[in-house]
Amino acid sequence: MRFIAMVMTKDYGNAAPGTLPTEAQISAMGKFNEELVKAGIMLAGEGLHPPSMGARVVVTKGQREREVIDGPYSEAREVVGGYWILDVKNKEEAIEWMKRAPFHQDAVVEIRQVQEIEDFAPSPAIERERKLGEKIKAQNQARAQKK
Repeated sequence: MRFIAMVMTKDYGNAAPGTLPTEAQISAMGKFNEELVKAGIMLAGEGLHPPSMGARVVVTKGQREREVIDGPYSEAREVVGGYWILDVKNKEEAIEWMKRAPFHQDAVVEIRQVQEIEDFAPSPAIERERKLGEKIKAQNQARAQKK
């Protein structure tokens, strides 16, 4: 089962553009990521630049126009600062791993199971999604070969 674990913090919401983690934070997170890789469960994981460098596209019910809001977002109490995608046996295993993550104070990790194609009943739309997933996989392999 795949799960996404999203790290959400309060203090990152108003960080200046270009703010990066400290060397100590990078080192601690690197050691943790090495454990995940050694266990064979980490599929992906990256930190994100602060919201001050981002944007939101807001879709409001009944409106065709999309509102674009540049970060930071004054109403945001917590923002996503990074994520992992894990391949584990169940939610409990994902929780146990994330309890070991080296976070500073006021961090929350939200863990959510990824919806898999197999979770859905067969349909033309699901078949389209399956084929699209295969195409994405092929594109990613081609990108990796170019590097």
